[in-house]
Amino acid sequence: MGNNIRITKKFDFETAHALYGYDGKCKNIHGHSYKLFVTVIGKPITDKSNVKYGMVIDFGDLKKIVKEEIVNVFDHATVFNKNTPHVELAKDLEALGHNILLVDYQPTSEMMVLDFAKKISKRLPKQIMLHSLKLQETETAFAEWFAYDNN
Repeated sequence: MGNNIRITKKFDFETAHALYGYDGKCKNIHGHSYKLFVTVIGKPITDKSNVKYGMVIDFGDLKKIVKEEIVNVFDHATVFNKNTPHVELAKDLEALGHNILLVDYQPTSEMMVLDFAKKISKRLPKQIMLHSLKLQETETAFAEWFAYDNN
């Protein structure tokens, strides 16, 4: 029997985006109150002399990683796909003092969660694995990423 434990931390951030070429209302700039659930898996530290004894990862350490990589970058930003004509709109808004984030993908929940998985995974200690991400865009809609779907 293994000792792997999954722990999850939830993050909230506000982000606007527009989906270039989309055939519905989401082609217009609009915002969401995103909720991001980050689940990692690992074994609790067994060394009693370690200040993190009994923890898989300190929630504060996980918070620091996700805040630096995701929340502080995306919160109150407007996200556009830089490979579309939206780049011109982005330049205009940026000149007016708006917080603009240009990404190399269509900023859907699906593509954002893929981006987040890469960024968070790179920062985790080697004995901790990213297990899953759940990015909730609205009360009833979310995208999920699982490590075992991506091996």
